[in-house]
Amino acid sequence: MERKQLSYMRRKKRRRRIFWFLIFPVLLFGFSAAAYGAYLYNKAETVFNNSHEEIDRKKSDLRKAEVDPSEDNVSILFIGIDDSKSRNFGNDTRSDALILATLNKKDKSVKLLSIPRDSYVYVPKVGYKTKITHAHAYGGPKATIDTVENLLDIPVDYYVRMNFYAFMDVVDAVGGIEADVPYSIHEKDSEDHHNAINLKPGMQKLDGEEALALARTRKQDNDIERGKRQQKLMKAVMDKAVSVGSISKYDDIIEAVGDNMKTNMTFSEMKSFVSYATSGHLNIETLTLKGSDSMIDGVYYYQLDDTDLANIKNTLKEHLGIKDDSEDNVAETNSDSSDNSSDSEDSTESAQTDTDSN
Repeated sequence: MERKQLSYMRRKKRRRRIFWFLIFPVLLFGFSAAAYGAYLYNKAETVFNNSHEEIDRKKSDLRKAEVDPSEDNVSILFIGIDDSKSRNFGNDTRSDALILATLNKKDKSVKLLSIPRDSYVYVPKVGYKTKITHAHAYGGPKATIDTVENLLDIPVDYYVRMNFYAFMDVVDAVGGIEADVPYSIHEKDSEDHHNAINLKPGMQKLDGEEALALARTRKQDNDIERGKRQQKLMKAVMDKAVSVGSISKYDDIIEAVGDNMKTNMTFSEMKSFVSYATSGHLNIETLTLKGSDSMIDGVYYYQLDDTDLANIKNTLKEHLGIKDDSEDNVAETNSDSSDNSSDSEDSTESAQTDTDSN
């Protein structure tokens, strides 16, 4: 019975799970495109300035001083929101996907950590453990950032909140991409129309809606295979975007990204990432959090593996150049107190079972 419940929960969640690392290289490309001419520079500045949205903090509490991305290693939390035209969502909607990117200035390397949306974590905003996807509904980007910082014990310097139109619009802006469809696909489109996207197996050219359907499906395989497809789609988008034939599309690419995101980064800070995109040897490594399926009070959760979580924390700290010593750029924190708080609140959370978690 429990196995059937877990299977049912996974099927319900798979509809709109999108790995937003597909968008990250597009953002880097969008930032660097401004270097190709005064018009594009001015265009990018206008678009990205309009996307600027501050949150109630100047810096991470885990930083002693504000960071400068032109000199420092920094982190960016990408918050994917299922904010389609058929829905009227805002800050009170859940996050559909979370990707934490750490950027090492010297190595021009990026590590992308995908955080499963059903991860059972302590949410400081409400003071108990629940699914990490709920943090955004409880308090928008700031509540999500606080939750991720508490989970990983590293500073989150910037956030980028995006909807899936960004990915679709970029694919359409470059005139579609070539991709290998592994099997027949029948998926919803971005507006939740059932079986609106129908793809046959084989190599073919996909538009934005079709590419999104390929990125999100896993009906005939699993998350591992879906991840491989998404990496291929990411590369296909980047290859097409940097091709000579797409130069005339840069204007549309910048708009596609800017129109569908909010961020606390200024345009000046965004320009600091140009060196990553133009280095010629950008190294992007993807990471995942291991865990196991579980049911608590009839609700599905993803229980993170403590050993793997500890290893991920160390990996990200090393990539950011952060030591456990509080003298190294990070203020002293007391993660144990948070853990104790989460444990003491387990009973509270149980009494406040998320009625919307299904």
